[in-house]
Amino acid sequence: MIRLDPATANSVAAPPTVPAWALAAGGALHDADAAFQAGAALASLDTLARAQPAWAGAWRQRLALKCALASMRLAGRAEDEAALRDAWQLCPAGADPGPAGAVFGAWRQLTLQPPVATPDRLEKAVDQLGLHWDRAALADLGTEIEKAVGSTRPAPFASAAIAAQVVALRPDAELFGWWLADLVLAQSLRWPRPLPLLMAQAFGPAFRSEAGGKRIRPSENRFERAVCVALVQAAADACRLASELSRRAEKLSAVAPKLRAKGAGDVIFLLLNEDAVSGSLTTKNLSRFAARRLFERLQQLEAVRELSGRTAFRLFGL
Repeated sequence: MIRLDPATANSVAAPPTVPAWALAAGGALHDADAAFQAGAALASLDTLARAQPAWAGAWRQRLALKCALASMRLAGRAEDEAALRDAWQLCPAGADPGPAGAVFGAWRQLTLQPPVATPDRLEKAVDQLGLHWDRAALADLGTEIEKAVGSTRPAPFASAAIAAQVVALRPDAELFGWWLADLVLAQSLRWPRPLPLLMAQAFGPAFRSEAGGKRIRPSENRFERAVCVALVQAAADACRLASELSRRAEKLSAVAPKLRAKGAGDVIFLLLNEDAVSGSLTTKNLSRFAARRLFERLQQLEAVRELSGRTAFRLFGL
């Protein structure tokens, strides 16, 4: 049997929620109202962004998946969540995951490091996003990020400004602008790690000038207001996801003492830190056959979900 260390299995007792009044937004919001509601929503999310519950890794990676899905639409690609998971999870170590898998990797990578815009990090991100950008220009962009974060402008406006600047420099690099917007937001709010938020809202009502109207792109009129409105919904979605994963992680922790597989602790750690885990996982303590039996046991205990819908090459997660 295995036992989880309570010090590493901690969770936010009750994940926060965005106030209902902040979500009661209408199309006639003034800019000041939108900014105020965004501030309230981000204040709720701030607790989660700074906390280190056991399931924080899975939460951040699930947010990355949602942004990668919207990225596919922006890029004119057809991959859904299942295809993105496959592109990443079924790719051999060190192999090219393909364009979709690389974009997913860029959003995953965003969550794994502090929100610092070094030239090396920016160069890796643009490569993963399928772009090409001169290193000197990226260094200049890093300087602009420092200026945006160091200004007295509220975090949502600094975030909007950097996205707009990227699109002004390179209209074909809108996806990179959204990626940087989340990094700048985290840096402005002094979060330990960025949260993938805004890209998932890019095709939502916040970025429509009117119902069914043209999408508001970075640098266009009323983009800053749209970012504020989008952050309210993004924060609400992230808090709801946190509440859902918190409950599932508690279930997983509750059944952990019933697991007798020698490598079960490694699998539980991965489930708490990843969006998905391969059902054919092997570790130094767990063979492929043992892993398959372990996941079957976890399914029987209703502690994990099968995410692929397949009977072979299965993927599991909270």
